[in-house]
Amino acid sequence: MTPSYTHTAIVALGGNALAPSGEPSTITDQFRHTRESLAPIVDLIAAGWNVCIVHGNGPQVGDELVRNELARRDASPLPLGVLVAETAGWIGYMIQQSLDNALRRSGIARDVVTVITQVHVDPDDPALRVPAKFIGHALTPERARQVEQEGFAVKPDGRGRLRRVVGSPRPLAVHEAPVVKRLLDAGTVVVACGGGGAPIYDDPSLGWEGVDAVIDKDLAAAVLARDLGAELLLILTDVDAVYADWGTPAQRPLRRLSVEEAVRMDRAGAFGEGSMAPKIRATVDFVRRTGGRAIITALSRGRDAVRGEAGTTITAEQA
Repeated sequence: MTPSYTHTAIVALGGNALAPSGEPSTITDQFRHTRESLAPIVDLIAAGWNVCIVHGNGPQVGDELVRNELARRDASPLPLGVLVAETAGWIGYMIQQSLDNALRRSGIARDVVTVITQVHVDPDDPALRVPAKFIGHALTPERARQVEQEGFAVKPDGRGRLRRVVGSPRPLAVHEAPVVKRLLDAGTVVVACGGGGAPIYDDPSLGWEGVDAVIDKDLAAAVLARDLGAELLLILTDVDAVYADWGTPAQRPLRRLSVEEAVRMDRAGAFGEGSMAPKIRATVDFVRRTGGRAIITALSRGRDAVRGEAGTTITAEQA
C-alpha cells in the first residue's frame, strides 16, 4: 500500500548555494555543496512531508553563456531558454543523485525524480525589454566592459558586484504542474522548475514556443506552491534572514513578518531589487494565495528554520 503524505513543502534552493561567489565553480565543488544543502530537505521528508525542490541556476547559466561565447566559432550557440533547460537537467541530476544517497543513508525509502519544467509567461511582459535578473558570477571591471561591448547588460548587484543581467518575465503557470502533483501524491520527491523553469508562451500559429529569458526561481516556486496547495515555502539563500536597514550599521534581522509589513517595506524600497525583493514578493504571493507560511533563511540554517529556530517567517497575520 502506498503511504499517504498529506503536507506539501516547496523548497527553493539558490543556484549560489551550489556555486558560492568567490569559490571555484568546478562540478566537484558543486556536488559537495549540493550534498551539504540537503539536511533540511531530508528532515522534511523524514517527517512525512511531500517535498518539491525548486533550484536556481544563476551562476551555472552564466557559465554556460561564457562557454557559448568561447565556442561560438566551433559550435552553434544555444539560446538562453535552452540553456535554462540544460542547466535544469544537470543541476537536477546532482540534486537527485545526492538526495537519493542521503535518503538511503537515513533509511528512508522515497523515490527522487527531476522534471524538466516549462513555465508560461506573457510574451509582451515589459520585463523582457528591461534586463534586471542577475546571472553568472561577479565580473571584473575589465570583463564587464567586454561583456557590454558584446551587447549584454551589466549592473552592480546588492553587494556591489558587477554581474550580467537579463530579461525575467513574471511566471503565470507551471506547464507540468499536474505531472508534479501526481508524482508528489505517490510519495515521490520531485525536483522541478529548475532555474525557474524554461519560459514558454502560446503562439497562435506554432503552439508552445520558448522565450530567450530566465524566470526568477523564487517567483516560480511561489506559483508552483500555489498550484499544488503547499503549506510551506522554504527559500534557502545566502543570508540568514531578512534584514531591516540592510547594509547600514543599524541592520538587524527580522524574525517574523506579516504580509502587510513585508509589502509596506517592499514599497519603501527596503529590499534589493535583484536579490531580496523577488524573494519577499514570492513569499507574499504564496502566503496570500494559500494561507501557508514561508521562511527565508541561509542554507546553513535551513534545518533550524524548519524547526522555527532561524530565518524570517512570513505569515498572513501580524505576530
